[in-house]
Amino acid sequence: MSNGGERELADVFAALGDTTRLALVMHLLAVGALSATNLAEGQSISRQAIVKHLQVLEAAALVTHQRHGREVLYTLDASRIAEARAFLDAISAGWDRALGRLQSLVEPT
Repeated sequence: MSNGGERELADVFAALGDTTRLALVMHLLAVGALSATNLAEGQSISRQAIVKHLQVLEAAALVTHQRHGREVLYTLDASRIAEARAFLDAISAGWDRALGRLQSLVEPT
């Protein structure tokens, strides 16, 4: 993985490491495109704070926005989530291989 790819992946995990941003991603995943006003409903933080969190998610390429008149709708970009999942799957596969080798050394033949 190139340094650029590593930086992008680190940005994804950093963005998802915040509970508010993670909740926003989960909400967008469940509902689809929403405005910042809709995303702020039921939250304990202001709409302006939601917008700041959405900007972090957008910088990490996890969400995109599209303007419809006065309203801005935010949508989850699943491709970046897929990249993060592929990375985690590779780590998991590496651990499975390492544990399999350990098991073969520990168990009697």
